[in-house]
Amino acid sequence: MKKLLSLLTLLITFTVSAQTQKGKVIEGLSISSKITGYDVNYSIYLPPCYETSQRAYPVLYLLHGYTDNETAWVQFGEVNHTADKAIEAGEIPPMIIIMPDAKVTWYVNNASGTDLFEDMFFEEFIPQVENRYRIRSSRDYRAVSGLSMGGNGSLVFAIKHPDIFGACAAYSSAVYTNDEMRVHLTQGNKSWFEPIYGGLDKKGNLPQHWLDYNVLNILESQNLDNIKKVKFYIDCGDDDFLYKGNAALHVLMRDLNIKHEFRIREGAHNWTYWRSNIIHGLKFVGDTFHRK
Repeated sequence: MKKLLSLLTLLITFTVSAQTQKGKVIEGLSISSKITGYDVNYSIYLPPCYETSQRAYPVLYLLHGYTDNETAWVQFGEVNHTADKAIEAGEIPPMIIIMPDAKVTWYVNNASGTDLFEDMFFEEFIPQVENRYRIRSSRDYRAVSGLSMGGNGSLVFAIKHPDIFGACAAYSSAVYTNDEMRVHLTQGNKSWFEPIYGGLDKKGNLPQHWLDYNVLNILESQNLDNIKKVKFYIDCGDDDFLYKGNAALHVLMRDLNIKHEFRIREGAHNWTYWRSNIIHGLKFVGDTFHRK
């Protein structure tokens, strides 16, 4: 009987211990923004040890794709489960993951100036959320990642603000060459892009606002010494329709001697791919958080 009770006690202890290894996801959060004029929603993942410790944690800003919102990375990507397992296995350090809702802003200030999402993100969002949680607020412990529209957004943020982010992991990024964008603004997904970047002029020239935000352009106009301080991870499926822009980005970074990891894996532009491969980005940014 004593052996049976000991076994039950051990089983209960093991079960409770296993439960405490789960991180906490909080949804339905928001910050107030004077810049955009609307509240910006977000979800957050807190690592398993957050509520039992007093220390500050590194942070990953994880960006969603076109038409998704702040719940997508948890609901469809199950990033919380991946992070839980990786933290428990010692594959990544405990980190906070913050997932903002960017609607369909492409994470930029739009051409008309009616929705200044980029300004809001750096002037209001980051300061407010990093004041609410125990976050190590320095570039060495701050990273950005995302998929599709969010992959492009993460690249824009890291390239334009290398003083803010130490690492960037971009998945299936919606990076377009200028030729591709010209097609989109004439016969392609015009409704996706014209409200953000503006339209072609009468001579068929691309809008300057697009050129100012196209990562293939801004890479060549920014201070490379600062950009090279950011650690880049670029990942795209071999059946992804966005292969051209991702390949062009890789070639350009090679030509500019910007150190980065470029991975082509089997898969397409879907949640099966991102859910299975987000672990590689988590490991990449997690490694940058480790003090050498």
